Amino acid sequence: MRVIIGITGASGAIFGVDFLRRCPAEKFLILTKWGRYVLKEETGLTEHHLAEHVKRSFSDEDLSACFASGSSPFDALVILPCSISTMAKLACGLGDTLLTRAAQVALKERRKLIIGLRETPLSTISLEQAYKLSQAGAIVVPISPPFYHRPQTIEEMVEQFTGKLLSLLGFETAFVWKPEALE
Repeated sequence: MRVIIGITGASGAIFGVDFLRRCPAEKFLILTKWGRYVLKEETGLTEHHLAEHVKRSFSDEDLSACFASGSSPFDALVILPCSISTMAKLACGLGDTLLTRAAQVALKERRKLIIGLRETPLSTISLEQAYKLSQAGAIVVPISPPFYHRPQTIEEMVEQFTGKLLSLLGFETAFVWKPEALE
């Protein structure tokens, strides 16, 4: 499976990093300008730290990159975290960067598009945009970690959320809801 991971400037870079580390697919990374900034601010990491987890990184400004075309096969695009601004561009059909163009390709080719939305509260406009993308085939997953396993650390919460995303892609994960954990 070939998966593109996009990291935007929304808070929550730790979720994108954990997904990159744990996803067993062949991975390609697109970091937006503000994604680079937030990655460094929130985690202390740079694109170079993520290189070992991906086959290749692409510049978001490079619209000549292979994933800007439907002729370049990929199975899924996961945008994690996804900013409201990026979601708005997707909902309006704008493809002005490699990430937004790859999302257009995913939608038009009926490939899996998972949007890990990191924003709260949501305005009526943003809710309409999420609805529009869902109607077009995207899976909109607000970043809200589960608490079924009574996580003790931030890392455990992030890992459980990553498990949910991996299961959406069809990967077997250790993420299994155990009702007895609530007792």
